[in-house]
Parts: sequence; C-alpha cells; structure tokens
Amino acid sequence: MSERITTPFGFETTALEVVEGVDLSGRRAVVTGGASGIGVETVRALAAAGAEVTIAARDVEAGQRVAASLAEATGNKSIFVAPLELASQDSVKEFVRSWSGPLHLLINNAGVMATPLTRTQEGWELQFATNHFGHFALTLGLFDALRAEGARVVNVSSAGHLASPVVFDDIHFERREYDRWQAYGQSKTANILFGVEAGKRWAGEGITMNALMPGGILTALQRHITPEELEERLRLRGGGKPLQLKTPEQGAATTLVLAVSPLVEGRSGLYFEDCNEALRNAGDMRGGVAPYALDPEAAAHLWELSEETLKLPA
Repeated sequence: MSERITTPFGFETTALEVVEGVDLSGRRAVVTGGASGIGVETVRALAAAGAEVTIAARDVEAGQRVAASLAEATGNKSIFVAPLELASQDSVKEFVRSWSGPLHLLINNAGVMATPLTRTQEGWELQFATNHFGHFALTLGLFDALRAEGARVVNVSSAGHLASPVVFDDIHFERREYDRWQAYGQSKTANILFGVEAGKRWAGEGITMNALMPGGILTALQRHITPEELEERLRLRGGGKPLQLKTPEQGAATTLVLAVSPLVEGRSGLYFEDCNEALRNAGDMRGGVAPYALDPEAAAHLWELSEETLKLPA
C-alpha cells in the first residue's frame, strides 16, 4: 500500500489559496454544476489560474450570469457555458457531441441529494442516475478528448458515501423501501469506485481519476431537507456535536488539490478530504473512506453494470 498523501493544505484552505502560483494557461476544464455552490468557486479558482473553463449547467442563464461575474472578477474572458442535464442521457450525449479538442480537467461536481423518490424516463432512481450514471456517461463520452494530452478527472463525492455501499441487487429501490439517504450514499460510493476502476482501465492512457469529500457546506444541495433534518444530519456527522461548516471557498479547495497538485500526479482511485488523502473509516459518519468504496471487485462490477445499463461499447 502506498504511503498516504498529505499536502500543506487543510480544513480552512480556500480554492484560491490552492492555485496560488499555479499556471493553467493553455489548459481546458469542464466543471459540471459550475453555476452554483462550490462549483462557482471551483470555476473561479481555475479561471484565476488561467484555464479556459466551460460551465456545464442545467440552468444556462444562471451559468451565463456566473460566467460574466467571474470573467470580470478574474480577468479571464475564456469562461463559457454549455447546457447539461445529467439525469438525461440525451443531454449528456449532446454535450459530448458538441465538445471538440482536448480536455485537460473534468470536474464532475454536480449532484442532487436526498431527493424524494423520483425516477428518470428509464426508470432509474434519480440520485444514482444523476450522480453516477450521468457522470459516467459524460466521462466515457469525453474519453478521446481526455486522453489527447493526459487529463485529470475529479469526482466530487461525499462523506454521505458512509451511509451505503452500492446495493447491486436493487440499485433503483424496486424491491426495498426507498431511503433517500441510502440512495444518496450509494451514489456517492459509486463516485469513488469509478476512480478505482478507471485507474486500472486507463493506466496507459494518461488519464487519472480521484474523488473527494468537500466538507459540510450550506448550499442549494440541501434544498430537499428540512432545517430540523439538516441539523440532525450535521450532529450525526459531528459525532453528536455541531459539525464545523466550511464556506464554499473552503469547500472547493480539495477539488483544486486533486485538479492541480503535483502530489497526485499519475495517481488514481484516491479519496481526499480537507485537502489530504482520507484515512480508512471503521464505520461511523465522521469522515474517512469506507473500505467498500475502495473495493476493486465492486469497482469492476460497477463499471460493467454501468456500461451495460447505458448500452455503451465495452
């Protein structure tokens, strides 16, 4: 087992502090969900470092407002917006068709959390369809662009993955009672497993993929949760004490570490929190990574199931 990666950064580090002194000029990035929450701060930091950034967003008008604001704030005019609805495979395919040229950074940041039971037109549970299948199809669709010059893919997961492994025999809650936190948890576990298997399959392609927990941050992601439930979840995460929250600027920092740090060059299948590689978790909700989220057999199974479900060429 490789030695755990640690960085000079930590809980209070902001995304802009991570990219200080980093030159991303000539590099192209896509940030899903870049029009809200930590996605905005991720775009801000990448643009400040000189990257060309495409905000992939459901709400194009919101994306355009963010792009205009960040172009003015950073002085970088190369911030673009493209429509992307991850729950729609047609939308994902259209985004892929419209992309041309190399892609150096793909930040799979968008997601939904704790939604009421909702099914896509295919009958898939919405959280898994959005958080995993959408990003899986997007990433594989952009494969040629990613390998053109060697890219990094960053998956924004969550400590919520500790709530559930991927339940392969009933992913879409067709036979078990729907639990929105278990549904969210397995989708976030899938974000981590994706990188574990990508590290094996794409080792010779120059593409790396890692996942992270951004931290506890109050954003629109919590829109399906009552204030009372949110307080209870934060206490659970804090081990009975109020969880220390991060600002969106701090929440985006770990994403930027995985996107630009030389310490993770050539590495895949890692899970970071607070800007450092996470420790293994024995089974509580206070952080770290569950062994099942790094299980190579589960990762291989998930990849094969995803290709089959999405009818992608193997």
